[in-house]
Amino acid sequence: MTLDVLDRPLNREGVAVNITAHWPADWIDHLAGIEPGSPLAALRAEREEARRNAQRSAEALFLPAEETVFSRAERAAVGLFVAGLHRQAAAFAFYRDLLISQPGGLELEAAVIAESRRGLTEGPYGAYPDGPLSVENRSGPLYRVTPDLVAVLGPRLAAALSHAHLLVFHPRDATADHLQALLDAGWDTTGVVTLSQLVAFLTFQIRVVSGLTALKYSLPGV
Repeated sequence: MTLDVLDRPLNREGVAVNITAHWPADWIDHLAGIEPGSPLAALRAEREEARRNAQRSAEALFLPAEETVFSRAERAAVGLFVAGLHRQAAAFAFYRDLLISQPGGLELEAAVIAESRRGLTEGPYGAYPDGPLSVENRSGPLYRVTPDLVAVLGPRLAAALSHAHLLVFHPRDATADHLQALLDAGWDTTGVVTLSQLVAFLTFQIRVVSGLTALKYSLPGV
């Protein structure tokens, strides 16, 4: 995905799209463009239990019945932000639609996209404890939401985006102080755990989608 995907408007003519009325049956198939009956669909069917578990995880993390701890809009905003950091165009468009389908999501869209663009870097960065892996230590920029956009996103979501960026690009650098920053912004322990699970799932989902997409275009007959 090139950086211009962050500026590319969706074909919705400025109207919020309620995609919750027609969720794809399998999000990974949808994001990778896998058609029913195709060779790639047959390939995925060979690991049916893994396929079901991935879909159940997506629904549990992004479509929870209980939103008290972590709202669907917040979850979608983190999904959009992380998809942008990974430069995955299909996931970026999907979670963008998901965000604007949620109450208040349209008001968050521009700020989340701006922060996703600003947070783009390479990575991963971080330092290992002294030892043989120290040769892989790599320093890199630390990300924080700009103060003017904290006012738009709110302290909770701003802290969540900072934490997500840390997990994507500085996974070795996470400390108790970073978790405390989430608690100070209004998250509770359950919310912090769920947020971290959501970012980990997104990384898994996006990697699977990227691999399946590459396979679709590189192997004859697939």
